[in-house]
Amino acid sequence: MPKINGNEIRPGNTLEHDGGLWVAVKVGHVKPGKGGAFAQVEMKNLRDGRKLNERFRSEDKVERVRLDQKDQQFLYETDGKLVFMDNETYEQTELDADLLGDRRPFLQDGMIATIEYFGEEALTVSLPQKVTCKVVETEPVVKGQTAANSFKPAILDNGVRVMIPPFVGTDESIIVNTELFEYVERA
Repeated sequence: MPKINGNEIRPGNTLEHDGGLWVAVKVGHVKPGKGGAFAQVEMKNLRDGRKLNERFRSEDKVERVRLDQKDQQFLYETDGKLVFMDNETYEQTELDADLLGDRRPFLQDGMIATIEYFGEEALTVSLPQKVTCKVVETEPVVKGQTAANSFKPAILDNGVRVMIPPFVGTDESIIVNTELFEYVERA
């Protein structure tokens, strides 16, 4: 694994630090008036979700880890485990449903998700950025309400609540951003 200097750490980098795997969430470069410059790095543990703030000087060496990414198809959920299949080898992998966190409702049967592996250990699951959902419940349109800046609450077929424009009604399909939980457009 390549070693990089402390000032080369960028957000999104995966690092091996203190015997764990961490992803750099925020990186700020600080040059105090006295002393040497350093990088203030906010990191999140990929295995247990702990957060850590650490300072790295430019002469500090850190192991940068490369994770293998595989696109796999979601098959089904059983006992809090998500079962994915590799489309090339047809090998099935069971992962904890907790890996998705609050994005879990957007996972649909047959969806292709990107799973990052460290060796044989699956660490993260990434869903497609945009997913098509159906509006099952929303308020009726208020006459005279313009579409400029007004949104109304809606409940989707997966139980997620989002804000939608007033012209979208019940039983319509919309595209939702899975990272921001926001309406993108009609499907």
